[in-house]
Amino acid sequence: MHHRHPSAESSAEDHSNHSATSLSRLAFSATVHCLTGCAIGEVLGMVIGTYFEWGNGATIVISIVLAFVFGYSLTIRPLLASGLPWRQVLKLAFASDTASITTMEIVDSLLMLVIPGAMDATLDSWLFWGSLAVSLLVAGVFAFPVNRWLIARGRGHALVHAHHR
Repeated sequence: MHHRHPSAESSAEDHSNHSATSLSRLAFSATVHCLTGCAIGEVLGMVIGTYFEWGNGATIVISIVLAFVFGYSLTIRPLLASGLPWRQVLKLAFASDTASITTMEIVDSLLMLVIPGAMDATLDSWLFWGSLAVSLLVAGVFAFPVNRWLIARGRGHALVHAHHR
């Protein structure tokens, strides 16, 4: 009986596939992490703007501000809990989340503006909630390759990954 031994080439290919899978998993995790913070802020901002009948500009601004606040907060809290000093925590949070949150907010805000009636829909409308859900999911799809690219270069969430317990 003849046994095949894996060649160095197939072993390198297996390692490369494993590395790509690990990179994609980490990028997916980073994207979900950022999307969670963005979604909390975005939904809260859209609800506030809609409830108070603010214009599109004010509603989008409050949504973006809150998305950044909650997005950064989800990174800051565990880093502080790990014992890192505030200055280092803030540097890590800004370095790890800014590109991802920015990408999500651009895509999400543009979609909310181009989906017919989304910005004028009321809080009890399926159009409001459906448009918001779709825009956030699409924003996450756009942020995934950004996160993957950053992590592959030792940036983005790769910077905070070592500090998480």
